[in-house]
Amino acid sequence: MVRSVAVLSDIHGSMPALEAVLAEPEVRAADAIVLTGDIAAGPQPVEVLDTLVALGDRAVWVRGNADRELWEIRREGAEVPWPEAMWAAGQLRDDHLERIAAMPTTARLEVDGLGEVLFCHATPRDDTEVVLVDSRPSRWREVLSEMDDSIGTVVCGHTHMPFARLADGVQIVNPGSVGMPYGRAAAHWALLGPGVSLRHTVFDLDAACARIASESSYPDAAGWADEYVRARNTDVDALAVFGPRDGR
Repeated sequence: MVRSVAVLSDIHGSMPALEAVLAEPEVRAADAIVLTGDIAAGPQPVEVLDTLVALGDRAVWVRGNADRELWEIRREGAEVPWPEAMWAAGQLRDDHLERIAAMPTTARLEVDGLGEVLFCHATPRDDTEVVLVDSRPSRWREVLSEMDDSIGTVVCGHTHMPFARLADGVQIVNPGSVGMPYGRAAAHWALLGPGVSLRHTVFDLDAACARIASESSYPDAAGWADEYVRARNTDVDALAVFGPRDGR
């Protein structure tokens, strides 16, 4: 059993945001740091992966759809409509690709006060499936139908918006996005054990945008930083896009 877990999701290759979260005292003190996918697809993929690898055994890796796409681009010649993924895939070393290939799609930890917790990227059964804070009960029941009854808490990411709710008797936690938040400009994460706490870390947005623009060769890195570091996309915008994928 672990006493405390910091959950970092959807970092999307943003080093300033990642560094801000890793500097948080409760993250430094956490027994485990669970990474729930979409880690490197963004303007600083190499720096982000190397920083997380340096955490050693404290890091628990879960693969997201964008991580899978990096592998598919490099190893299978796939094309995806996300420019940050196409560019990021070209930056990665072989050891990065090997780590991505080895990532599981789910992880389980017994957490103090919460019992068995399942970590995934989108849902326990699919890395692109969309569920939202206000998804109808029947939708949650369907999404969780293949899950072990011993799981009392599911932690997911993918939609970049933090929430915590009960769904068909299961506690659902989405920490939001570290590097591409929708709704509020900050690096969002969660702390588990013995309860659930949604956190956000405020950092210098001007400095972060300038750093990404100057250090990354990502096409229009300045534009990427302005849109995503500054959270130009609101939660209402995101819900309008994701709603149809939730069956609405």
